[in-house]
Amino acid sequence: MQLSGHIQMMNTSLEGSTASYSLPIGENLIDMNALVGKHIELKYNDVILCSNCGVRTKKSWSGGYCFPCTRVLARCDLCIMRPETCHYSEGTCREPQWGLNYCFQPTVIYLANTSKPKVGITNKKRVYSRWIEQGAISALPILEAKSRLDSGKIEVALKQFVADKTNWRNMLKNEVELSDLPSLKEALLIEIAATIKETEAIVLSDDEVNINYPVLKYPTKVVSLNLDKTPIISGVLEGIKGQYLLLDSGVLNIRKFSSYHLTISS
Repeated sequence: MQLSGHIQMMNTSLEGSTASYSLPIGENLIDMNALVGKHIELKYNDVILCSNCGVRTKKSWSGGYCFPCTRVLARCDLCIMRPETCHYSEGTCREPQWGLNYCFQPTVIYLANTSKPKVGITNKKRVYSRWIEQGAISALPILEAKSRLDSGKIEVALKQFVADKTNWRNMLKNEVELSDLPSLKEALLIEIAATIKETEAIVLSDDEVNINYPVLKYPTKVVSLNLDKTPIISGVLEGIKGQYLLLDSGVLNIRKFSSYHLTISS
């Protein structure tokens, strides 16, 4: 197999209890789960095209954009990373129609076991994908809010008691400090009762979801690979977790290289 084209972050889904990955490359999709256990090579062809305007750029910003586009696209604004700072109601959204469609949708606040228990938010339609992208081995939806702004307010309240970050090295080594998520949920709902009432969030009764990853061997030491420094990367694909390829030569964060033109062979 050999395919060339500009890549984007891997598509993810949950098949049964197993994370499934496919890599967009040009007009094609590569079934990455099928490549686990095989020797693969990724070659960077020294071309990056902005995924919004198509202009050639020396660097990929914010997951695949040129720098000028990051200054005008709402999806690249700070409020995407910090939804509690949403300024749509102030009339200053960079793309009002996009913001209306993206930010005012049912949003789930969840707990997940990644490296340690963490809190996060995501669109209700893509909870499984979000958990897989973060490398969660288990997750539990706890609340549903009407908008990203409200979910951000809830997340800020929860961050007083549980982290919102993942130690990515521990996550990749599968060194996870497991927490009893249902018990944690019950304790946290009491702590943030006032914020729940203020945002009119709905308490969810979903069950905890466990996720298995297509991994033959987890690294004992994480060596980060970089296509900018090493244009040709090869090795046996020992697994996939989060948005990382776990090769016997190191780990590669595919999301970091969105919009790069690669040739992938196996």
